[in-house]
Amino acid sequence: MTSLSAELNRFCEFSKRTKQILDETKSCFDDINESGNSELGSLFKAELLREEEQEILDIAQRPPGIVILGQNSYSKFKIVNEIFNNGILPVIYSAAAGHDDLPFRMVRFKHGESLSYSLALPDDYEIVDHLDAYKEQSKTVPLKDLQIHSADKASDSAILEISYNHVILRQGAQIIVAPSLGEISKVYKTCTESVSPILVYSFSDDLSDEEIETLQNLQEISQYESVCFIRVPKCRQHLMNGEIPNNNATNSTTNTEQDNVSSIPSRRIERTLDRVNGNSRSQSNSLIGKNKMTILKNTRVYEQLCDLGYLNENPTCRNTRRSFLSDYYETESDLIDNFESHSYRFNMFVQQTLQRYLVNSSTVLNNSHSRCLSMFIMSAFDMARDMLITPKKLLFAREKEVELYKSLMRISVAKTNEIREMIGFTIAENTEMLVQKAADYEFLGVEFNEDGAIMTHKGLKICTYQLQELVLGALNQSIAGKLVKSVNILRDSYTGTLSRCLESLERIDKDHANENSTSEALKQIVNAAYQVEISLQSSSSFVRTLFERMKQLVQSMPWHSQPKIDLEWKKKLATDILSNLSEARLAKSISGQIKERLNKSHDAFATALRQLEQKHSGRLDKIEEERLKLRKIHAPKVAKVALESTSIKDTILHGMPHMGREIGRGQYGVVYSCDSWAGCQPCAIKSVVPPDEKHWNDLALEFYYTKNIPEHERVVALRGSVIDYSYGGGTNPAVLLVMDRLVRDLYGAIKQGLDWISRLVVAADVVEGMRFLHSQGLVHRDIKLKNVLLDKTNRAKITDLGFCKPEAMMSGSIVGTPIHMAPELFTGRYDNSVDVYAFGILFWYICAGHVKLPTAFERCDNKDHLWTGVKKGLRPERLAVFDTDCWELMQECWDGEPLKRPLLGDVQTRLVKIHDYYKKTANPPTKEVRPKNAASKTKYNIH
Repeated sequence: MTSLSAELNRFCEFSKRTKQILDETKSCFDDINESGNSELGSLFKAELLREEEQEILDIAQRPPGIVILGQNSYSKFKIVNEIFNNGILPVIYSAAAGHDDLPFRMVRFKHGESLSYSLALPDDYEIVDHLDAYKEQSKTVPLKDLQIHSADKASDSAILEISYNHVILRQGAQIIVAPSLGEISKVYKTCTESVSPILVYSFSDDLSDEEIETLQNLQEISQYESVCFIRVPKCRQHLMNGEIPNNNATNSTTNTEQDNVSSIPSRRIERTLDRVNGNSRSQSNSLIGKNKMTILKNTRVYEQLCDLGYLNENPTCRNTRRSFLSDYYETESDLIDNFESHSYRFNMFVQQTLQRYLVNSSTVLNNSHSRCLSMFIMSAFDMARDMLITPKKLLFAREKEVELYKSLMRISVAKTNEIREMIGFTIAENTEMLVQKAADYEFLGVEFNEDGAIMTHKGLKICTYQLQELVLGALNQSIAGKLVKSVNILRDSYTGTLSRCLESLERIDKDHANENSTSEALKQIVNAAYQVEISLQSSSSFVRTLFERMKQLVQSMPWHSQPKIDLEWKKKLATDILSNLSEARLAKSISGQIKERLNKSHDAFATALRQLEQKHSGRLDKIEEERLKLRKIHAPKVAKVALESTSIKDTILHGMPHMGREIGRGQYGVVYSCDSWAGCQPCAIKSVVPPDEKHWNDLALEFYYTKNIPEHERVVALRGSVIDYSYGGGTNPAVLLVMDRLVRDLYGAIKQGLDWISRLVVAADVVEGMRFLHSQGLVHRDIKLKNVLLDKTNRAKITDLGFCKPEAMMSGSIVGTPIHMAPELFTGRYDNSVDVYAFGILFWYICAGHVKLPTAFERCDNKDHLWTGVKKGLRPERLAVFDTDCWELMQECWDGEPLKRPLLGDVQTRLVKIHDYYKKTANPPTKEVRPKNAASKTKYNIH
């Protein structure tokens, strides 16, 4: 059992490291946010919530403190002496009432080189007082210094600070004895405000109603913190006379009065202790719980604590009062009958309480890291989508506008005859009304003689002009009204798709640009130009143009003599005006105007679209810069602190794994066997010593992506991580990644003669695992024989996800094993189809039944020669053992064009058919033994 001092020291060490990770996290997040606020706006933001930071600091900056509450000072002082294994506090029991005669002040033990005392107020001011401890020079604190005297009101609230050189206090831990007076809320706050509290409640008698009420209040005040309840036996010798026992050593069990519970034979206790020490932590908890039930189930205090909710009659049930913190580590309260005989239980309670603090603070910290990395992945996907979709939208807008422009031009020509017929019909329909309207018109500002003749030539022009305005104006309104309906049909027929595309581009631009965006201007141009608006208002340029064209058509009317302005003259003039209008010429004029407006709109659209393309091009270049920075700088830094925070949690909960024999060695680490860790067995431990910051970050990202993959039967699970900070003398820590251990890899299995049917099952398993990874948005990028592991039944799992990343987070790095690398990998632009290519090469080995290099690859002198050949189409040769279906499948998988490679779902279906055929025939292919597509129609589930 770990000693109490070791647990306290361990807590202090992990607290310091947690605080260090928190500081690194804040610095990292500040750099990210400063970088993310570019001219494009805030593309991403890393956030550590104030509540999260405070919760972490409450633990990381506070030393552990054992806070001792209790029925009376006798029981509290007794516990202190047991913890220190020294009688530093006087132990006295009042026979009169079972409680202290005088109230005792709060006592705080801190580390000091020598024993010293002082009285301090809660505000850290020290009281200058003459303590009896300096007079007596005793190793036991004088009783008078502990008591509060009614005459000493100024020091009633003072705390007795004791500096004590003890191993338990050496790393900053404190032991705090609660005062005997005061409201529990105030007492709890004073005792716990500067420490991470470990609550202890000592008692020697059954709980009174007042004490039960106090414990109820304590639950709410402490938010249901677990409490270690310790029974302190009554002292028989001093029960009657109230004398102070010898304080130079702790009371032995021979001087204690045992009740019905504590009279259990010591051999039984020893056997229980031996069983606990010989089991794992979870087994220990179970044994302790069962032992507690057996020993204490009949006591009154146990029943009282169960009624209060501190204890549970079923010791395996966890207190669910804080179940809303589902990812938090919980501990249970405990009841210890005798401290001396069950000190291991107290040590375990302290251990679990400190573990809870550390695990929960690292969980909060890791949650902020995971939230940030998840945000990075989503931002990267959004950026990648933006860079892919925006150019396609711009191209669509250009093509669609040209298509619509040509269509409208054709429509405008086709509408000419329709417009001419409409004008002729309107003139004929309105002639009688317009002639009558002209006859009834009274001229303004014209002089006539007595016969009604016009006086001057100028007057004749005025009359003609007024009548012309009257007739043409009325006719113009009628024609324009019908044109509005006609052109509206044109407008409504084409604006939908183009408008939606432009609005989408506008939204993208509005997110990252100013209010006067090019897309907004473009939208206005399209609305104004392409709608070809014709209204009846006088401000309409279209109506004015139509009116002017009508006047031009009647300007050439001849006047031979000065006419007499009468009714007949007015009617004749109106009739002549209408008859001189040419429907064809008017229709041609209207169509020409529509064409002119369309041409101007088309040119304006093209200009605005070019401006929009330039703006989006610059924006997309900046987005790519930010995405590269996100992938290369920000995400790796956050992943590193995430690895550290989760490793603290794993180390606290499960300890350092025991590394057995070496079972593998690779470019980036050594793999060792491990019998069990964190309840998983057997395990493999990948030990990596990152030589520099870049390798640290790459390893951290590998861990994050792999750790967050949901568990799947075709992917090797990563169980956790531990960082050995002591490795290399503490200058170069080692990272231990713990994962499931299987029997062998596919490379070794094929060398050992794995049969054909089993190899086909493995091939289907690999494809199933790849499909799962791709469904999670991940690309493996290193599918090969040694990265496929087999269990005892020869079922396969994909492992070594070191290059596995979300597609949006890939930086275009050239990674993988040379013979399995698709040609597009060398361009830096690729997707998950590179895994399909790699499977094609893997399937060649599966069908070949050996691990020799393909002859085509073996002839290559070096890696560069191989890559050059692959880019030119070099592929493995066909062997005689290959049947047509297998050969064609691998050929399709390693096709040089990524888009021509089959989907993994199709690959899996074809593998099942091939498996079914050979399962039915029970003959492996030694040569071409079956025609193409001769697969069995029966279905056999190999998954």
